[in-house]
Amino acid sequence: MAERRVNVGWAEGLHARPASIFVRAATASGVPVTIAKSDGTPVNAASMLAVLGLGAQGGEEIVLASDAEGAEAALDRLAKLVAEGLDELPETV
Repeated sequence: MAERRVNVGWAEGLHARPASIFVRAATASGVPVTIAKSDGTPVNAASMLAVLGLGAQGGEEIVLASDAEGAEAALDRLAKLVAEGLDELPETV
């Protein structure tokens, strides 16, 4: 299982616009990914309701994970997106 631990870079956390950006990026990765608070239960990273339900705040650690083929590269891109609070998924890491 590939995993990335990263702190949320968006000041407002994973709410509204940042959650939407993240969910679109997770879906576009083509790899099933889960997201969880460091002490919480993993949820589907491609589900807007699940991501919003986490209530992840800015600066809080989250865990991205996947055991699918291609997971390493997908998790690297998603981790960069979250850590840097980017407005879109970077093309390269």
